[in-house]
Amino acid sequence: MCHQTVSLIARHLEAEGIVTMCMASALDIVRAGRPPRITFVDYPLGHTVGKPFDREGQVDIVRCGLAGFESMTQAEQVEMLGHRWADTEDWKAEEWRKGGAGGKDERKPRDGTPQYQSEQDRILAEGR
Repeated sequence: MCHQTVSLIARHLEAEGIVTMCMASALDIVRAGRPPRITFVDYPLGHTVGKPFDREGQVDIVRCGLAGFESMTQAEQVEMLGHRWADTEDWKAEEWRKGGAGGKDERKPRDGTPQYQSEQDRILAEGR
């Protein structure tokens, strides 16, 4: 499920009195959705709660995320976890290369403006 959809669901649940936490590894994208609380892990996409088969690291990340329910008291607050994917930041260039970006982050900055995959998606989303 996309970060924007999860953010909308989290905001709706919070309005109904259910406390939520979004864990993410794509900070600009999830922040644009303005969820009530964000736990950010600077890991590759798809690995938000840890490395494969690293049970101890996964449990630690989840525990840190859950601790945010007590420590985050302001709207749209972000907790930046200090967990590291590797000893260096070289993994980021490798991830971009695998994704076809040539090792450079060529994405446009995210904001609150809706972005659609196609014109038909825009029409459906806007209810026309």
